[in-house]
Amino acid sequence: MNKAITDGLVLMPPPFSAGLNLWSREDGTPGSPSYQGQPNAALVTNDQDFAGCLELQKTDATQKLRSYAQTPIQPGLYLRVTARVKAVSGNLPSVRIAAWAGDVGGANVAGVPQTGPSVTLTSYGQVVTVSAIISPANRMGVDLPWTTQVTYAHVGLDLTGPTGGVVRIDDIVVEDVTNIFIRKLMDWVDVRDFGALGNGTTNDAPAFLAADAAAQGREILVPSGVFRLTSDVTINSRIRFEGTVSMPSNRKLTLTRNFDLDTYGQAFGSELEGFRRALQSLFYFTDYVTLDLSGRRVDLTGPIDVAALAGLSSFATRRVVRNGSLNAVAGPAWATEEFSSVATYSTSNNLTLTGVANVANIPVGSLVVGTGVGREVYVRSKNVAAGTLELSQPLWGAAGTRPYTFKRFKYMLDFSGFDLLSRFELEDIEFNCLGIASGVMLPVTGSTHRFVSCSFNRPLDRGVTSIGTGCQGMFVDMCQFLSNEQQLAVGDRTTIALNINGNDTKLRNNRIVRFAHFAIIHGTSHLIHANHFFQGDDETAGIRRAGIVFTQTNVSTILTGNYVDNCFIEWGNEHDSAPEENGEFSFGGLNIVGNVFIASGTTSAFRWVVIKPYGAGHFISGFSLLSNSFRVFGTIIDRVDMVDTSIASLDFTQSRNVRVEGNSFNNVGQWIMNPVLVTHTQNTAADTWNVSAGGFVPFGGRIRTVTAVSPEGPITTAASAARYVFPHALPGTGVLFNEAQLKWGEAVRGKALVTMRMDVPA
Repeated sequence: MNKAITDGLVLMPPPFSAGLNLWSREDGTPGSPSYQGQPNAALVTNDQDFAGCLELQKTDATQKLRSYAQTPIQPGLYLRVTARVKAVSGNLPSVRIAAWAGDVGGANVAGVPQTGPSVTLTSYGQVVTVSAIISPANRMGVDLPWTTQVTYAHVGLDLTGPTGGVVRIDDIVVEDVTNIFIRKLMDWVDVRDFGALGNGTTNDAPAFLAADAAAQGREILVPSGVFRLTSDVTINSRIRFEGTVSMPSNRKLTLTRNFDLDTYGQAFGSELEGFRRALQSLFYFTDYVTLDLSGRRVDLTGPIDVAALAGLSSFATRRVVRNGSLNAVAGPAWATEEFSSVATYSTSNNLTLTGVANVANIPVGSLVVGTGVGREVYVRSKNVAAGTLELSQPLWGAAGTRPYTFKRFKYMLDFSGFDLLSRFELEDIEFNCLGIASGVMLPVTGSTHRFVSCSFNRPLDRGVTSIGTGCQGMFVDMCQFLSNEQQLAVGDRTTIALNINGNDTKLRNNRIVRFAHFAIIHGTSHLIHANHFFQGDDETAGIRRAGIVFTQTNVSTILTGNYVDNCFIEWGNEHDSAPEENGEFSFGGLNIVGNVFIASGTTSAFRWVVIKPYGAGHFISGFSLLSNSFRVFGTIIDRVDMVDTSIASLDFTQSRNVRVEGNSFNNVGQWIMNPVLVTHTQNTAADTWNVSAGGFVPFGGRIRTVTAVSPEGPITTAASAARYVFPHALPGTGVLFNEAQLKWGEAVRGKALVTMRMDVPA
């Protein structure tokens, strides 16, 4: 900055050759005496050191020299007054820059310093330069720190010390040196000032680091250009990009004070590359745990392999990506890969396929499809040399050698390259899949990942996929899953919102719209609360599919406060290589409490709670269906529960700890309960009363115990004689085993409230 140029300020006093009448012997104020005609002052034009100069003999104790011209003083303006002086003869004086400070009214501002540092002349003929900097700013380097009260100056110099000496003085120079101070005044430093070229080829990393070291709290400016950085660069100062940077893919730019997508997008010239680089840095940056996408949208032209991007296979420190949108852009990178191969499966090695043809071509993370394969079984790892594939779950009915199909879906964020990744969180992210891509594939192992307030909009195949136990302890809270198949009939849908292989997940307050399934869930100790999942269609008497599928027998899971809309809960053991009951925990630990179940446009055969054994011998051991509301709009359905016996049935002789109470049924033909309370009226005297539980027994089970018989009114003989006797009970009688016999010991008649159960205490 130079105000003589930008503002047209006249800073220079006149040269001596213009006339000594322009120079004052005192303060330079109007009326003060000049050097015109003074015997101790003369112009010299032929000095060998000065083109033209003033020769002055010191006759006063302080010999003053001031310009009558008014040099302007302004806030933000720094002026350097310079004089070149040499002694010619006589006593050697001292020299100092001096200036008279005037205010807007023409009065001297006496409270400010008006002389600069003094320099003593020590020899004859030696040119000595003296200078002083004047400014209204009281800053280091300012010799005459004035105030904004000063508006102009009469500049010059003083000769002090012994009198009698003769000196020659070159023309006094006043120059704007604000640029010397500007770097200290501005709140930024420019990387070009530290050697950066911005030509796209020269390594500018040292210049960036030097600028960061010099910034000391100021912002770094990266001006126009392409700045090549060939090594890792960490900037600890605030930074602003007008130009861009380029880096090798394995090098990281870490911006510790601007760790957000907005800045990274500017740095790399695109939102996509900025997102990739910021995500890369997130795994190495310790001062921040959160990458803020600045509310911006990132267009993805293909999957992001996060492990390859980070250059890591293991990471277990909390990291968060939040506040933005990932948008899939159509292109070949999203195409599902599909492979067919013959392989051998053995229940003795139930997580491995052996002898896999073309094993090298089958990607990790592929969905396994074939006869005897349960839903959501994925390739967890592979060993090309051994020709084997490790599976995420066992296969329930695939022993032997047979063909398989492997489908590798493509995910916007793919973490499958991590052998271990824990505590990674995605918050307020919109996965705008648009029927082009799937959402997120989780790492092989890891725990406590969180999806909070995320939206999965029209995933092509899957919303969130677990190919191992990377879903252990996962949180999915307040998310929305919107299907790409909403216009299709239920039976034609293939998309799944998410699957789970690990334990201890929390699915809470989510909304899931018209997928084939909401969740395929393995493992135990899950909390599923306050979700709304609906899977209906516009078909008349349409079929319905499971919203939630449990794939193991003992789940130890609570399903509470959910809105289950036009879909059902399916409970099976399809992820069991030996699905027959063989002494392990059987179907138990499922608590369905306080949910709202509705259905519409379906058939009378629809059921909301379905148990599907994949092997014989299983039974119910610990199940609660409490305080739920079941309601059908339109068609009256037969009942709410069933056992799918297409593969195997349940052994109801071993049922225990079943609680079905407090539920409400609307447009449901047959209510269910356990215990079953039946009022039995025996009109004809008999010693054996056959009391039927009818269809009230859950899942069509059998009566195993009679816990109470409470007569209502007298028990009498055929002759109406009262009898005070109590029967013993024989449960599980009748063709369907849903009756109990009360044995009275004699023929009696009357009315009794009978409490029966399909189970026995554990």
